Amino acid sequence: MKIVGVGCGPGMLTAEAVRVLEDAMLVYGSARAIALARDAIPPGCEVHGITDYRNLRSLPGHAVVLSTGDPMLAGLGSLLEGEVIPGISSLQVAFARLRLPLARAAVIPAHGKDHDLAVASALEEIGRGRVVFLIADPGFEVEVLAALLPPATRIAVCEDLGYLTERIAVGTAGEPPLPRGDLFVVVAWGEAVR
Repeated sequence: MKIVGVGCGPGMLTAEAVRVLEDAMLVYGSARAIALARDAIPPGCEVHGITDYRNLRSLPGHAVVLSTGDPMLAGLGSLLEGEVIPGISSLQVAFARLRLPLARAAVIPAHGKDHDLAVASALEEIGRGRVVFLIADPGFEVEVLAALLPPATRIAVCEDLGYLTERIAVGTAGEPPLPRGDLFVVVAWGEAVR
């Protein structure tokens, strides 16, 4: 099995991912991942949407499984056995857009996870001088995080990264930006970072 990162937005499929897809006969992925890879999937390739992620381990060994962004950043790479083809992640894109050093990143998953625990982890990491990259879900409340941070702490909401609708709003904990849609990440850092 091969787990292929398709990037976090259109046009972010790597040359390595394209090479793997050119030889694919059986592809599985979410509707979004399939849409991002559609142009690289060869004619005649059998394509299946994934709706039940519990049965991924039972897929045939020659299957190619698509993962949005990079499979090792809150993706399918750690859940499945097989070769992982990295992709361009939302972490890479957000930090590039914000011109923040990746070496200072602290990744905190909050997508489908305990938001209170994610906020507590974010506070701890920011206190250590790290740049927090929080993988949010639609229910994550940026204002809850902001209320617990020093007012000068920088906060960015990065939405629809790589899409035409991409939006990056930067503010402070005192005046936090809020997401407008469901597909977003939150980046937060103290004044000393740069």
